[in-house]
Amino acid sequence: MRNTIGKYVDTINTLKLEDRVLNHNTLILGEQGSGKTNLACKIRNFAIDKGVPTLYMDFSDSHEEEVELRYKDKHFNYIKFSDTPEFDQEFAQLIKEKKHIYMAVDPKNFSGKKDQKSKLSQSISQEDLLENYYYFFHDIENLNGFYTKFEDFLLYMLGFINLQKHGFTFLAQPHATFENPHLKLLFSFLYLGKCSNANYYNTAILKTLTKNKFYYQYRTDHPTLLFNDIKSNIVEIDEYIIEG
Repeated sequence: MRNTIGKYVDTINTLKLEDRVLNHNTLILGEQGSGKTNLACKIRNFAIDKGVPTLYMDFSDSHEEEVELRYKDKHFNYIKFSDTPEFDQEFAQLIKEKKHIYMAVDPKNFSGKKDQKSKLSQSISQEDLLENYYYFFHDIENLNGFYTKFEDFLLYMLGFINLQKHGFTFLAQPHATFENPHLKLLFSFLYLGKCSNANYYNTAILKTLTKNKFYYQYRTDHPTLLFNDIKSNIVEIDEYIIEG
């Protein structure tokens, strides 16, 4: 079981993934080269080992040869989103077989209109996916990311999270968008749960961390009267070494 992923900086304790990561959401904010993909890959490996199929959406619309080698294991199934019958057929077959899917996506495929559901939105909201899959949203393009493409991003994400059985991991760069008070409140709710304070992370601090070091926050399993306690630590994630 690939559940040990790193260690705490200030203690001798190791950092291990627990089963609840599959049902909770994970937010990974970091600059280019900070190790976001490395961390996401470790979460993906944990889901694979637990028998949970994954849908990894690469919003930089990468070609197959551009995908990092660490994802090209025996579970790697690449597909490029397009509004075509051929895509629908291939995608449906992968889902039917509960294959792990790496899907390249151009964020422009979202409609950009709050009253119009795009073909992309429909495709990733299929019941079989929502019931069975753990999702990864990997936004590499920074300000060109999909959440800048449509007005109702907040409502979309809230609606999406209410439909899923498993959780999802969202990767992005820590630009000023994430310091918006309304967006920070949403992300605190989505990734930490009920909080008494919305300002748990500061993107300026995140930018000072070296590669594979993250400011790790999580909500405890033991709720207080009104809120769950929030724990914070600096952790260092092990570099993923491809086996074989």
